[in-house]
Amino acid sequence: MSFAQDPVLTPERKEFYERIDKRSITPLWTVLNSVVTPEPRSDCRAHLWRYDEVRALLLEAGGLISAKEAERRVLILENPGLRGKSSITTDLYAGLQLVTPGETAPAHRHSQSALRLVLEASEGAHTTVNGERTDMHYGDFIITPPWGWHDHDNAGSDPVIWLDGLDLPMVSHFDASFAEEYGADQQEVTRRSGDSNARFGANMLPLDYEKTGGASPIFNYPYSRAREALAVLHRQGEIDPCHGIKLQYVNPVDGGAAMPTIATFLQLLPAGFESVGYRSTDASVHVVLEGHGTTYIAGEAHHWGPRDIFVVPSWKDMRHVATAEAVLFSFSDRAAQQKLGFFRERRGNG
Repeated sequence: MSFAQDPVLTPERKEFYERIDKRSITPLWTVLNSVVTPEPRSDCRAHLWRYDEVRALLLEAGGLISAKEAERRVLILENPGLRGKSSITTDLYAGLQLVTPGETAPAHRHSQSALRLVLEASEGAHTTVNGERTDMHYGDFIITPPWGWHDHDNAGSDPVIWLDGLDLPMVSHFDASFAEEYGADQQEVTRRSGDSNARFGANMLPLDYEKTGGASPIFNYPYSRAREALAVLHRQGEIDPCHGIKLQYVNPVDGGAAMPTIATFLQLLPAGFESVGYRSTDASVHVVLEGHGTTYIAGEAHHWGPRDIFVVPSWKDMRHVATAEAVLFSFSDRAAQQKLGFFRERRGNG
């Protein structure tokens, strides 16, 4: 017996298997190779979605159903190898959401952690989380913590579109999903915009702060601030051969990931940069915020431009080539994997 092959099926064994099957019993040695694998094995596939194509379909959906009727008007980005599972990776969900001028996506809350990456903003577009309202600008990374009240409204004149990322499949796997409606389209705003950044975003904490839950108390990480950080590091010339310049969004309370189950990153690839190979156990979703280039996933080329979205499966070799200076946002289940002791990575080709 080994992890590479199953035991020989003899007539006696076959009869035994069929007999115990009627009692809902299965011998481990007949399935061991599929449940304990030498390396990660997944139906998740590498894939790229062209933003312009999905955007056109999303705007079409905007004429078919309102945000209120749909609760959330979203087109799910389903991984081609996981169709019907509302998943972009084995345990993560992603979709593009639209709120048209004058609309409100009603207030609710749920067990799942959610991120919003703003891809099209409009003056007057807001999201409100647990009583604090924040403006939405291009590239902003906004968190809805588990069981946090949230609603979105667009008082501007242009559509607002963002990428949603949730741990929905993970929560469903644990049979731990709950959801509740607020009872009104919008929750009461009880804190001024910028309150959480003032309290927690200046390398300081309120004197009487007590940590609750695993999510960052900051829920809007502005792109302008993160982009400037990348630019400063770029000028210093410290380029990682696998990642270019890559930073992780963190919870200022403990320095861990900003979300309890999802890790989020922002990286800069200098013009002409060609990375060496990299692979890791966390399947990752990447969104292009600036620039053009190609990512090779297990040798297959995926050419991308601004706002395109692509997924890299677990333990598949990845290499980036930037034809122009590029900035990529990405998220994965690395935060959960690290807490559970599963995470592994390999740097370099091969």
